[in-house]
Amino acid sequence: MRIKSRWFRDDKPKSAQQLAGAVAFIVWRVVQNALKRMRVAQFDIDPGPQYFSFSGEFLVFLVQIADRIAYQRMEASERVAFTTALALRLGEILEDNQTDLLGPAGDRSYRSRFISLFNERSPDYAHYGYTDAGPDFAFVRHLGNSLLEIMPEKDHSWVVSQVMEIEAPEAVAMVQKSMADLFQTGPRPARAPRARVSGD
Repeated sequence: MRIKSRWFRDDKPKSAQQLAGAVAFIVWRVVQNALKRMRVAQFDIDPGPQYFSFSGEFLVFLVQIADRIAYQRMEASERVAFTTALALRLGEILEDNQTDLLGPAGDRSYRSRFISLFNERSPDYAHYGYTDAGPDFAFVRHLGNSLLEIMPEKDHSWVVSQVMEIEAPEAVAMVQKSMADLFQTGPRPARAPRARVSGD
């Protein structure tokens, strides 16, 4: 999956909110790609509540990853602003998609449900380690176990290993690379000229 992770004009530092908006778009696409791959691998994730429960858990996990990356690059207040804006923006994207497919949420908005899930999971993820190499085993296992609760019983034997060994590492690598690109400022490196073929 190709993701655009360069600013159109990248010569000026971006605010925490600007970074969060860009990262939210990327994280959403990464989660949709993971869902697609899981379904290709014959896991039952039906369009509807289960689909969005899976999305919500994976989004929370990747917000935690983005927050750890921000910790390495931002001042404390900027990091808080970034992570807050990221979670809120993803809640909005999730709500738009859920409303389109499932209809109005009723008494409690889809966005508020996502934020509640994020706040519920965050203390657990806070205990796990993250380095330049990525999240530790327990960090990724927590995602696998959270998704296990969503999947039908027939998939229980394989879903944790699929998530831990394939989907989560690929998703983390995409977010790491994209955020590294987004945090860069300064002129872009010159592109090599494209090869041209003459018809003569």
